[in-house]
Parts: sequence; C-alpha cells; structure tokens
Amino acid sequence: MDRTQLITTGLPKAMIFAAGMGTRLKPFTDHHPKALAEVNGKTLLERNIEYLKEIGVSELTINVHHFADQIIDFLKQNNNFDIHIQISDETDELLETGGGLVKAKNLIGDQSFLVMNVDILTDLNLEDLIQFHYQYQPLVTLAVSDRESSRKLLFKKNRQLAGWKNYNTGEEILTTDEPLKELAFSGIHIINPRIFEMMPLSGKFSIMKTYMELMKTEDILGFDHSGSHLIDVGKPESIAEAEKIFK
Repeated sequence: MDRTQLITTGLPKAMIFAAGMGTRLKPFTDHHPKALAEVNGKTLLERNIEYLKEIGVSELTINVHHFADQIIDFLKQNNNFDIHIQISDETDELLETGGGLVKAKNLIGDQSFLVMNVDILTDLNLEDLIQFHYQYQPLVTLAVSDRESSRKLLFKKNRQLAGWKNYNTGEEILTTDEPLKELAFSGIHIINPRIFEMMPLSGKFSIMKTYMELMKTEDILGFDHSGSHLIDVGKPESIAEAEKIFK
C-alpha cells in the first residue's frame, strides 16, 4: 500500500497519549513530562511525530496533563514540526487512556485513526499495520508482539482478541476455552470511530478495560509484529537501551 492509498483510505489522523505522570522515569519527571525525555538528544515526542509523519499522518492530537505547558511550549518552539497539531487538555484531571480518548473524540473526526503512547519507540512498519486494518475491517487493530511482559493479551488462531492475563496478580479474563496465543500489547492501535458509540460519554477509565468488554461482541484483532524493535521508554535504564537502537 503506497502513501497515496493510505491517505485516500482515510488514515491521515493520529493521536499520541502524552498526558501520563511518568512515575517510572523519576527523577526526570519530577520536573518535566515524560514526552520530553530524550533519546540520543531527541525527545520521545519529536521522534514519534516524525514516525507518524513518515506514513502520511497530517493531523495529530496530543493529550497533555503533567507539565502540559512544557509540551505546548516545545511544540510552539518547533513550529509543530510542520504538522497540524491539536491539544486535548487534561490539566484539570488525568483521564487515563479511555477517558482521554473520549475527551479528544471531537478533534479526531469520523475516520479510522492511529493511537500510540508517547513513550513507545519502535520500527514497526506502520504501513503494514494500516493495510491489515483496512483488509480485515475490525473495530480495533492492536499491534502486539511475542516478548517478555507481565501482562499479555490472548488471541484465537484467527487473531481475534479473546482474553487478558496479568502474571503479577494472577488475574485473567477469558472468553473461550480454546488454546490461545499470548502476545504483549505494543501501545499502538488503530481504532474505528464507531467505538465511541460503545464507550462511556466521559470520565476516567482505561481503554484496555473497554476492549475486554467489547471483545465479547466486536472484532478486535491482533497484528503480530514480532521481530521488530520495540522499547517502552518508561524507566531510566530503558533510555540507555533505546539509545543503542534509535540513533
């Protein structure tokens, strides 16, 4: 799928979740938002804006809460990196991923859009992810991979989401007794906006909990990108790891 096809099929928009407190990145996040943590001299936010621009994203929504003014000033200083950026302001209350998504829905529009966490760095081929989403037309496509994680999503052979397991607490949610494949969520998903008809109108909640409910009745598929690099830059030591890969 070439870039022209990507734009005409309706994925020029994306959202970056950048509102979190970044507690694992202390002491940096005592005075800064995690979005402005640097890997080889370039912030996580700038890296992911560039990553999304490479596949033709032309409109971007970014939610902010923790040191929101620093993110807004950083974008202004860099002329929004020559992309149309809208801010979803959560300074009054941090709404988590589900609530943050609902708050931003009027900025996102009525076409499928990509969402990613600001602290994820990956070389996952987004064009392949988008092509998969348009081929199968699920409500949500989740980027997942076979890697170590304390929490795993569980999928049927047809890539349908059918469960979740937390290895730290022993909690699990299952919709079937059939054998399931365990994969870790990569913090990147493509969402059909009709999901907003199935979510609370407002409030603070996790999008993953919403997926656990919707998987019982809706198609939520996993796109396995095992083999790609992916680092959750959530801890100081992960910055050093990321700097070995992302120059």
